[in-house]
This record gives sequence, C-alpha cells and structure tokens, in this order.
Amino acid sequence: MSNNEKTQDRSEKVAHRSASKEKVIGLSLVNRDVLEQLDGEQEKLVLHVEGHDISFSNLNKVFWPAHGKQNAVTKRDYTQYLVRIAPFVLPHLRNRPITLLRFPNGITGSKFYQKHWEHRLPQYVETIELFGQDANADQEYMVCNNLATLVWLAQIADLELHTWHSRVMPEENSAVKSTKFTGSVDNLRNSILNYPDFLAFDLDPYIYSGKEKSGAEPELNERAFQETCRVARLIKEVLDSINAASFVKTTGRTGLHLYVPIVRNLDFEAVRDLSEAIGRLILKEYPDLITLEWAVSKRTGKIFVDCNMNVRGKTLASIYSPRVAPEAPVSIPLEWSELGHVYPTDFTVLTVYDRIAKVGDIWRDIHQQETDLTEVFKQTQLAAPKKRRRRS
Repeated sequence: MSNNEKTQDRSEKVAHRSASKEKVIGLSLVNRDVLEQLDGEQEKLVLHVEGHDISFSNLNKVFWPAHGKQNAVTKRDYTQYLVRIAPFVLPHLRNRPITLLRFPNGITGSKFYQKHWEHRLPQYVETIELFGQDANADQEYMVCNNLATLVWLAQIADLELHTWHSRVMPEENSAVKSTKFTGSVDNLRNSILNYPDFLAFDLDPYIYSGKEKSGAEPELNERAFQETCRVARLIKEVLDSINAASFVKTTGRTGLHLYVPIVRNLDFEAVRDLSEAIGRLILKEYPDLITLEWAVSKRTGKIFVDCNMNVRGKTLASIYSPRVAPEAPVSIPLEWSELGHVYPTDFTVLTVYDRIAKVGDIWRDIHQQETDLTEVFKQTQLAAPKKRRRRS
C-alpha cells in the first residue's frame, strides 16, 4: 500500500471520531487525520501528512509561556493550530516567497530570521530561484504551498508567517507574464514578482502608555489602538472615493494592516508611490494625527503610516499569522464594522479557530475584488476625507 493509500485509509478510520471532537470548518479528512495523530502526550512523533513522513521532537516544549489566565502554548498546540487554520491561510501563502522567524526555544529564547535553507530541504517544500541583489547571485527561496510544509514550519519553530506581496504566477490580466527571476536584477524587475497583488498600509501607533522602559517601542494600549482605527477609517474613505475595495486586519501586535487587492499592472515602485500619495493626502488634513516620518523621535503621539512595505522583497505577517508576543496573539482579519470593537489580543493561537467557526473566512474572496489603479496612479488629485470634529 502506498503512502497516499495509507493516509486515505487512516483518514477514513478517524473521520467519524474527529467530526465529533472538532468544529470541522473546511477541514479535509487529511487535516483531521493529522490532528488525530497529534492527540496525545508523546514527545516524539512521525507525522504522516499528505503521503510524507515528518519527524517531530519536543512536542511538549513551551513556545509561548502561560500568560495571565491563558495556558502555555506548546509545540503540539502550535502544530494543531496550523493544521486547523490551513484551509484559510494556505491560499494566502501559496506561490509567495516566505521569510522564516525562528525561535527554537520559544519566544523567551533567541531568534533568527531565515530566507534561505542551508541544508537539504524535505521533498515537499517547494522552492523558487530568484536573483538576490545584495548577494549579486541567484538564491533559493522557500514557498509554503501545501499542508506538509506548513506542518514542517512548526517543527522548525517558525513562529510567524511572513510573505511577499507578490506571487510567482501571473494571471490573465497581469501586465507582465515573465517568470524569469534569475540571472540579473533586471530580469527580476521585469518579472511578475515585481508586480504586487496588494497596495498595503502598515499602521503603527507611536502613542505611548507611559509604562514603557526608556527607549522602548510603544506598548499596546487602548488609546493608541483606537487612534489607529481612526486613521484606518480615513484611509478607507480615500480608497472608497476611487472605488478600491479594502480589507483590514490586526497586526497581532499594536497596529493594523490595510490591504487593497489590485490588478497586477503596477510595479512595486508605482504602488509604493501611490500609497505615499494617499498617506500625504491625509497628512495634509490631519498633521496632528499621522506621520510619515522615518525618525522615530518625530513620530511620538502620532500614527506612523509606513508606505515602505510596498517594496519588492519586503514582508508582512500573513493573515492568521501568530505573533511573538506574550499573549500568543494572531493577525486577525476583520469586517470594517468590527473595527474598534476587536482588540489585538482578543484572539490567540488557542482561540482563533472558534472565531473562524463563528464568522467564517472573511478574506476568502479577496482576489475577486481587485481594483485596476492604473488611471488613479496617473492622476494627481484624490478625494480627500472630510475633516470631522472629534467627539469629546
């Protein structure tokens, strides 16, 4: 019997059991089979996933220590989380280069970023070659295109899921079709990887709680987050004025991410310029509320609108990505009507699946709402949001 046949047979045997134990929202028999295998206390385990064997060790190692009333999150918990949310996160990871953020001993230990794998990769981990400008050479990047790879990321303690804003595959309406990413920076610049799927806004509040240590970044606090929500609504007003659909999610830390799905006919440079134009439009009306300043000392008391996320090779935490913070929070997609009513720490690795079971997959159709911003980019005028009097 082949590995695939064994997996199918095992899946059929556990289907009726896992259906009663799990809130099965979009989970295939394969996902439910993997959850069944993880159900136990063993430290070591060989997981059978999509016909592949993945050796796990230290499954009871704590990745996020207990915090307040929340239990500790172990490697087993984290792996189970990724298996549960796989149907909702994989469409947003697929065909995008990823950057790993690894914490082998959990969030209280040392960390390191990793773009390239120095050893032999498992056969199920897909890769692409692209030209690295810093290295002045072609380099291998990993992509997460299947459940086996997602599960493997848990084994190697990649605790956040960071992706590019562009994909290696063009669509019918893409401005370019080239998938030649190697050989030179010009080849990469002229390829589909230089044409993003999104115009993105990374909103970071620099409103301090007063409890931070000297020189520390602002910590999460209610006033700062509500002001960030206010800026997000102002940006949405501008986007609405140009008929651009927009989507919002918590960063999982202190701020918000806004994503505008776009037809891939503007390159990263153009998209970055457009995002800055929108930012400056609002800055003109609300200079005491937002800032585009790079000097941290000039951001104090304001919301930093970071437009430089719209650069080839830059990454943001993906939808449903856990974040390295004590509460084990997750970057959660929101309905615009929820903005201001959901706090970044409301949903964690241990509770997100319950939210999905309740509200569904909010970003499921995001790529079906792409806006062609070519003409908008050519224009110099955008509809500014009307300045509103703040309620006392």
